[in-house]
Amino acid sequence: MADRLDLILPRRAASTTRPGNAHGSAPQWTDRAVCGNPQCTRSWLALLKDRRRPVFEQRWGCSAKCVSAIVNSAIRREAGEITPLDQTTQHRHRVPLGLLLLSLGWITHPQLQRALDAQHRSGNGRIGHWLIAESGIDQDLVTRALSMQWGCPVLPMEGFDPEATALAVPRLFVETLGLVPLRVAGGRFLYLAFADSPDASAALAIERMSDLKVESGLVDPSQWAAARQRLLACAFVDATFDRVVNLESMSSNIASTITAMQPRASRLVRLHHFYWLRMWLETGAMSTLNGGLPTSKEDVADRIYTVGSEQ
Repeated sequence: MADRLDLILPRRAASTTRPGNAHGSAPQWTDRAVCGNPQCTRSWLALLKDRRRPVFEQRWGCSAKCVSAIVNSAIRREAGEITPLDQTTQHRHRVPLGLLLLSLGWITHPQLQRALDAQHRSGNGRIGHWLIAESGIDQDLVTRALSMQWGCPVLPMEGFDPEATALAVPRLFVETLGLVPLRVAGGRFLYLAFADSPDASAALAIERMSDLKVESGLVDPSQWAAARQRLLACAFVDATFDRVVNLESMSSNIASTITAMQPRASRLVRLHHFYWLRMWLETGAMSTLNGGLPTSKEDVADRIYTVGSEQ
């Protein structure tokens, strides 16, 4: 019988690629490493199926049941991550911006006091805004001080490529999270711009999804606003937003979507309260998966999920 099977199913040579993880390079495939579900009870007939799709996080599912098991494992991984701390909690140790500017000699005590008084009377607004409004401090000095406060660079705007970087993230993230992808450098680095404070969770999620090293930094708020406007005018990857009642519903939804759409590759990452699924549907789209961004929105699809009832 074994000899007959060998005639039907030629042995697949082991891949020369190095082993990977859920978000790394492709694992080694052999004739024994078929279904990505460790609990798969497949028969030998499963070996006759096309192993190129559907693939989720470098693992092929031989059936809807196995796809569901693989997806459920990924959701448990993402849901089990430590909830990202808010920016204030993360950086309570940082020197207040006004004191930092004062220590650098970029403002005087009277200038700082005027800004603090105006902020107190208004009841809102960042101190940098009031230093500019009340004391005429240059925005460039405030941005440079913020970069020191957050420990990140001030990014130049040269080379901003909105048509390309619009494909890096869903439009929803640009609209709600205050981030602007600027450019890819050397095919390895993606520069992510913020107006007043970087979002480490966003940078990590995009890094995991794209396999690019993400460098976060600040830019002048007026330049950031102009860049954001240009970015939002570009074509993004088509995205569907779903609000689900619990993780089980999300797991079922994602598994059904992957089974129906049969992607050549797909990944799931969590960004704050969003769960972001990206699917590469055809070979041409999948070829940009490792180490780059899609070259077009064709054959790529996003699904974004939140869990719980609407507030």
